[in-house]
Amino acid sequence: VVVPFGRRRMAGVVLAVDVASDWPPEQLKSIESIDRRAPPVPAEVLALGAFAADYYRANLGEVLLPALPPALRSTRQWRMPRALAGLQGPGPAVPQLTAEQSDALAALTPQLDGGFSTTLLHGVTGSGKTEVYLRLLEAVLASGGQALVLVPEINLVPQMMARVCERFPGVGVVAQHSALADGERLAGWLAAQSGAARVVVGTRLAVFAPLPDLALVVIDEEHDASYKQQDGPRIHARDLALWRAQQRAVPVLLGSATPSLETWARAEAGAIGRVTLRQRARAAALPRLELVDLRRATAAPGISFRLLDALKARLARGEQSLLFINRRGYSPTLRCNCGWSAECRRCSAHLVLHRDPRVLRCHHCGAEHVIPKSCPDCGNLDLQPIGQATQRIETLLADLLPGARIARVDRDSVRRREDWPQLLADIEARRIDVLVGTQMLSKGHDFPGITLVGVVDADGALYASDFRAPERLFAQLLQVAGRAGRGDSPGEVLVQTRLPEHPLFESLLRGDFEGFAAEQMAERRAAGLPPFAHLAMIRAEAGSDEPCERFLDSVAHAVRDIAAAGRQSAQRGVVQAFDPVPATLQRVAGQHRWHLMLQSAQRPALRAVLASLAPRLPGIAGRSVRWAIDVDPQQID
Repeated sequence: VVVPFGRRRMAGVVLAVDVASDWPPEQLKSIESIDRRAPPVPAEVLALGAFAADYYRANLGEVLLPALPPALRSTRQWRMPRALAGLQGPGPAVPQLTAEQSDALAALTPQLDGGFSTTLLHGVTGSGKTEVYLRLLEAVLASGGQALVLVPEINLVPQMMARVCERFPGVGVVAQHSALADGERLAGWLAAQSGAARVVVGTRLAVFAPLPDLALVVIDEEHDASYKQQDGPRIHARDLALWRAQQRAVPVLLGSATPSLETWARAEAGAIGRVTLRQRARAAALPRLELVDLRRATAAPGISFRLLDALKARLARGEQSLLFINRRGYSPTLRCNCGWSAECRRCSAHLVLHRDPRVLRCHHCGAEHVIPKSCPDCGNLDLQPIGQATQRIETLLADLLPGARIARVDRDSVRRREDWPQLLADIEARRIDVLVGTQMLSKGHDFPGITLVGVVDADGALYASDFRAPERLFAQLLQVAGRAGRGDSPGEVLVQTRLPEHPLFESLLRGDFEGFAAEQMAERRAAGLPPFAHLAMIRAEAGSDEPCERFLDSVAHAVRDIAAAGRQSAQRGVVQAFDPVPATLQRVAGQHRWHLMLQSAQRPALRAVLASLAPRLPGIAGRSVRWAIDVDPQQID
């Protein structure tokens, strides 16, 4: 519906109708128009939105409206899209299953008729998890059901869409993610709602797709932090998908080579099922991993002689290589010998040096500055770029490997919608010899020509304050290592580090996720951290530190009062409020950032405290502080 709202006109969704109002009739306004071209929002989607709003302590409108196609929540007129046409063509050749895949399907297929269940498909990179998904989709489609397939990032949608469309020509398959044109997203939403689309592939917002015949939910790379929204309502699509599947009594398959420790703990305890794929489906063996000590002499900044020799060997054999560095730009900062460094005026962060175009840029607020010709403090002309990033590695390789076809893959080089498909086509056609990229290349992609993966610098996350940093680093390294040797030729992975003796790298060399997970869970059990406790963060922003600290101090007192009252009324579980602290990145875009962490061994106790706390926060904050509640935070920053 379109309604008047002050001097504006806004779109809304009718949730209920009443015959009486507490407001005088003369103060009520009428709905201006009702858009009857689209069907009502399904009750199941409304219920999912209501659960998300309650669990994550958000307003229902904040959760529900972004989940709808922009055309449906606009006050402008929109056109009804054309009916969905399924792709036509001959059925493709279906690969023969490995023994492990056959065993996995034997265990998973009966669950399609058994109501709600959750199973972890733990498979090494290249073990054929996607083929297992496709076989299950085949069974679902044959029985008249619909399926929801979630992937963590937009650039993984086209590849998954292509696999599904190729296997099931003529079947309606649609994408749902925020980068789609408004008309395309609306067409997909309506096709899913009508049943014309039998498979929906998308990112986290696709969890709200209307699917009247939903029979299976697949969550690929279930460990990925991208499923957690970091602004607005802090929803987690994986967990919402589990709730939705439980309400619909349909099975969920969680796929990952490096499961989240929360999922792994549930599997270890027997709370969910687990199926394991230990061998690659096509290659003879997993790639060989080797640590390269960066404390020794290097051929160029960030590139060891060992890595350079390996790159030259691949070029000589006509094979492809991938260098991974999770920093874009030319170098993380610009520095003078006197101690000056390029700092953002609005953020507690360095300005990143870019060469294309030549500029100093803040990756947090987007501010840009001209590169100074001399040091602003001492006048020194010899300013030095410190550290490596994608543009610098690309430049160094061009000098070290003359004639090599090098492509850089990061958010600066892949901006337009057509850039990514063209890049994938160039990789597949072997028009690129060396890829230099960020995490955009580290997961989900199948590049058979890549036989060498080099991790330029693996140490950054080891110094992070977030307790999840080792888990994320291990997953990231194992994922990017899995890009090597997926074709007929053996793969090799060189991990450059200044800390080769670190236990994390020892587990990585063995490919031992189970051992790494056991060590991490022992540490977390001792510290009272997830998966052995439940957390919530109260985040605050203001123009200075003092309002944030004052607000969070008051919140901490309120939490302790609520928790004490709960214990007196036989509420089970203890909720602890820690002292407020500044965020690791204390200032962003001129706003000072603080947070307060709440911890409890019992989820119901934490939810009860948050339910009592949330209505009080606007009054405590006043107008000077912006605040947000982050339930089950994935980043402690």
